[in-house]
Amino acid sequence: MANEANEPVWLEPKKNERLIALFEKEFNIHPVTAQVLTTRGFETPEQIHDFLYAKLPNLHAPNLFKDMDKAVQRIYEAFQRKESILIYGDNDVDGMTGTTLLIDFFRNLGANVFFYLPNRNSLKKNPIKEALEFAKQNECRLIITVDCGITGVEDLKAISDQNVDLIITDHHEPTDKLPHCIATLNPKLLKSTYPNRNLTGVGVAFKLAHAYTNYLISKEDILGNYIDLKQYLDLVALGTIADMGALTEENRILVRYGLIQMQKTHRIGLVKLVKVCGLKIQDVTTMDIASKIAPRLNSLGRIADPIKGIELLITRDSSEAEKLAKELDLRNLERQQIEKKDSEDVEQMLASNPDIFKDKAIVIYSENWHPGIIPIITARIAKQYNRPTIIIALENDIGKGSIRTIPEFPVLSALKECADLLINYGGHDYAAGLTISRENIETFKQRFLTIANKAIEDKDIYPKLQIDANAGFKDLTFDFLESLSLLEPFGNENPAPVFYCEAKQVWPPKVVGKTHLKLFLEESDRFLEGIGFNMASRKQSLLTKNLKLRIAFTPHVNNYLNKSSIQLQIRDFKIIEE
Repeated sequence: MANEANEPVWLEPKKNERLIALFEKEFNIHPVTAQVLTTRGFETPEQIHDFLYAKLPNLHAPNLFKDMDKAVQRIYEAFQRKESILIYGDNDVDGMTGTTLLIDFFRNLGANVFFYLPNRNSLKKNPIKEALEFAKQNECRLIITVDCGITGVEDLKAISDQNVDLIITDHHEPTDKLPHCIATLNPKLLKSTYPNRNLTGVGVAFKLAHAYTNYLISKEDILGNYIDLKQYLDLVALGTIADMGALTEENRILVRYGLIQMQKTHRIGLVKLVKVCGLKIQDVTTMDIASKIAPRLNSLGRIADPIKGIELLITRDSSEAEKLAKELDLRNLERQQIEKKDSEDVEQMLASNPDIFKDKAIVIYSENWHPGIIPIITARIAKQYNRPTIIIALENDIGKGSIRTIPEFPVLSALKECADLLINYGGHDYAAGLTISRENIETFKQRFLTIANKAIEDKDIYPKLQIDANAGFKDLTFDFLESLSLLEPFGNENPAPVFYCEAKQVWPPKVVGKTHLKLFLEESDRFLEGIGFNMASRKQSLLTKNLKLRIAFTPHVNNYLNKSSIQLQIRDFKIIEE
């Protein structure tokens, strides 16, 4: 059971000695790695082979999308008639990268392409209407959406009414009614024929580019080597990681090769942005993208103009790229300041109202919070308290809400039950958004909490930590860590492995960086240091000499002053009572 300090329940590794022995022998891997694969649900060598060794030719054919032939045919007609095309993208990193991909792709083929991203900080209330005006001004007869549009039935009707054709590319969950358009490309459609439901917006955009390339080759309009689709995989990796796409199956292939492509990217703006983050383009990891690169791009969509993100990714001018990268860095600092202020306000509200935690979900609202910042805070609160969380920022009697939830409570069906109280809603089962009138918020709050309280059990709101395998310090060699890199890239649905063992604390812990805890540990006559991020508050419990601990950790190689050492990231610990 989780205790009052909200420490997680450890989920034990899955035991199957026969499978572990089979995997170890078949792939010549360390028994601990074989245990990790067993814990993660692999049951046959074929499944593991597909996971570890899948390559670009193993990607699904883009024409498995039901409407792909219609989309490709309409784009071909636009080229034949020399029509201008408008790419309408969402204003987050997934939308920016997917929009950039299609702009780049179509321009390389000679098209006249314009782009439009909604600016959530603009006073303009109807971005679709603004985009349509923009399309008409630039004589665009075709609009292609990226990472948006599937839930915009009413808004998008204006486009078909104006005799402008529409192709929707999106990956959000559709509502009961689909917009009227030439083609809808979305792997989450009810009768979707596409095998990978987890493609992100940029992934769907890439599939459209892939299908169009295949079509041109089949018509012998271009040679097979005329377009190198690999050049777009850096964008696919960036958008997929930023949007928390599941790093399994096809997404894993796209991200793995995308990270390789990023090392040799021709996008000077991306290189400059990586440099501003204090990184080298050759060394960028999924963690770097999620924690440093994506937040800087996302800061534009949250508090500034997301168009700058497209400009950064498209520009071929080095000085322009440097200027934009520095501007993004400043916007990110500004975003962090707003986030700090709003976070403190949210925490204060929760601390002052302990009754909030009597419910199995959290619904709070205020006029004091920035609507662009609340998705970050919502994600953190949902994780911290392990409850479905809705935070609503109010402005002029309209509330914009961000929703994050737990695996046991997919949220879209609950929102559907509250649809009569909402102006609109959409997203995924585990991350969504809504718009609501002030007068309906309290009724919505009570109804949503009632649904959550009924559906969620007590055990569901305990935080959980999946342990992959037992590993002693003697197992933690550089060769072993190198073999674990086979499981990369790590991210959503494929996290870095978590191990456990019993170890003795040889010195009292030390607080570093104000909030982190450094542990000095011994096991099997070997000493290793561990770092527990944001665990400084637990120092008092560890002041006894020679304390015995059960530690959950992720090992990694720490490179400092040209010297490599193995360090443990402590995920949790339990004191073993003698």
